[in-house]
Amino acid sequence: MAEKRLLLPVALAMAQKHGGGGGERVWARPWRWAKTAFFVVAMIASLLLVCAPPVLVVILDLALPPALLSARLRAGGDDASFVAAVVAQARAFDFRSSLVDLLAVSAARALLILCAYMACGGGGAAYLWVVATSAAGSVSYVLAKAAAAVLPRRGVAPAPEGKGPEPMLLLSLALAAAHLAVAYRTSCRERRRLLVYRIDVEAVRLKGGHQTPKGLKQCSV
Repeated sequence: MAEKRLLLPVALAMAQKHGGGGGERVWARPWRWAKTAFFVVAMIASLLLVCAPPVLVVILDLALPPALLSARLRAGGDDASFVAAVVAQARAFDFRSSLVDLLAVSAARALLILCAYMACGGGGAAYLWVVATSAAGSVSYVLAKAAAAVLPRRGVAPAPEGKGPEPMLLLSLALAAAHLAVAYRTSCRERRRLLVYRIDVEAVRLKGGHQTPKGLKQCSV
């Protein structure tokens, strides 16, 4: 009997210890998954930032406008789903106040730039011209929409503070500027790479004292 009394506190202490360890194990696995997901996302973002900045800007152009619009719909107390709200705005389209057209502009600009980037081999003058043209077109549309939204209209009350299209307009302009900056930087890097390769080919030609092989000559043109 005395031995049972002595072993009872030990058993209770071990049960409490195992119970606390179980609680820690429950939170340990989601925490490890969260850290792993953060590491993977950070690694992919850094890889795109170094190797393919235009692809990173395209992803941002496709992801940020829908995220901002979804946040604005939730802040406005709209209980409908995002797709239903976008379809409703598309059906009752108003150039001054609707935001669904900005999503279409961002998506079209991002996809066009992505196709040009892949078709031009990651840079070049054609890619830069496509980016400049698409960015200029989207900026012109955004500025026209901003002017129409700012101008007063008879019989229509102005949008409450924080409910207008200004954040979406500013985000679209910022993304267009980011596309231009990244395209210019990528084009300059591609030009420097071709220049270095041409210098290397010329050095091989002068050092060998004979004509460059046909394959190298075609690459150097």
